[in-house]
Amino acid sequence: MTEGKREIIRGLLEEYDIESAQDIQDALKDLLGGTIKEMMEAEMDEHIGYEKSERADLDDLERNYRNGYKNKRVNSSYGSMSIDVPQDRNSSFEPKVVKKRQKDISDIDRKIISVYAKGMTTKQISETIEDIYGFETSESFISDVTDKILPQIEDLQNRPLEAVYPIVFIDAIYFSVREDGVVQKRAAYVVFGIDADGRKDVLTIDVGENESSKYWLSVLNSLKNRGVQDILILCSDGLTGIKDAISAAFPKTEHQRCIVHMVRNTLKYVANRDMKAFAKDLKTIYTAPDEKSALAQLDHVTDKWSPQYPYAMKRWSDNWDAISPIFKFSRDVRTAFYTTNAIESLNSTLRRLNRQRSVFPEPQALLKSLYLATFEATRKWTMPIRNWGKVRGELSIMYPERLPE
Repeated sequence: MTEGKREIIRGLLEEYDIESAQDIQDALKDLLGGTIKEMMEAEMDEHIGYEKSERADLDDLERNYRNGYKNKRVNSSYGSMSIDVPQDRNSSFEPKVVKKRQKDISDIDRKIISVYAKGMTTKQISETIEDIYGFETSESFISDVTDKILPQIEDLQNRPLEAVYPIVFIDAIYFSVREDGVVQKRAAYVVFGIDADGRKDVLTIDVGENESSKYWLSVLNSLKNRGVQDILILCSDGLTGIKDAISAAFPKTEHQRCIVHMVRNTLKYVANRDMKAFAKDLKTIYTAPDEKSALAQLDHVTDKWSPQYPYAMKRWSDNWDAISPIFKFSRDVRTAFYTTNAIESLNSTLRRLNRQRSVFPEPQALLKSLYLATFEATRKWTMPIRNWGKVRGELSIMYPERLPE
């Protein structure tokens, strides 16, 4: 600690009867109010052209002069407080330290947006602010504050994208949303890309409509309208209509079904006593060295388990065209896209919103929370995905001339 700081503390102790942490906060609030007033006095001096102690030329009718003070209550990090704002005769003074109509100097907007991103409701935020800072903030005020990020969301949804994404993932997370007084499940579809440099990027988050080929075509066409010309591999769960939409929008794109979802969906119909053995057998399919071996394992697993679970393996044979692309690549490279796990860290952040809120009051509230949580999560995305050099190398061989240098 510098000697100057020690002098300030000694002066603080001499001026105020400090016995507790609350006394310190009260003292700092008083000092803050005094400091703000002195800063506004200096601003007024500059505005009218002479200091408070100087005499104004009363014969000069054009000259502006001080005209007393106006008391104003503001909210600060130390609680609610009153400040005296200097006034001028012409009412032309525009203070900068605390602007006209500004009622908060605590940086509360940033704090509200930060905790909203973590899933707190407007009511919870309002109660927390009152507990910590001692002043009331209505739920509508908090909603207005979080609405300030809507232009950022719109910018993100409409920003230009790269021409080529080697890998794109689509995954869905479900939330309860109240619409027209009825609570219903709504899906948030996260469209997530890996660019040519191996860096992760959330291309868009879409909340709402029922899945269909028409719906997915509109989503993929919106990517095209934002500059995407080609996607090498698109990985998704069994989304309704996605296969036809990919064929229409990006006919050269490989559609890879998420293997993890395939396994989970298969094991849902398997008794607990057989689950471990069944999962072990399924693994022999998607870890096979090539497609021929994988098909042989598919037949073996189907024959073995059909007597007990006659329909369990049907989805594997029905969707083989979307399962088989992984067998073109080495096992190390398959892990980059055979599952939507690449976006699981983001999804886990978004799923935490469900633990904070049982029901979102409206679709827009859900959209704000999703994007705020995404902003928080993506700050850490500074490096290419693991093993990207090898992944890119094999993609370049498999899809020559489609991957930019």
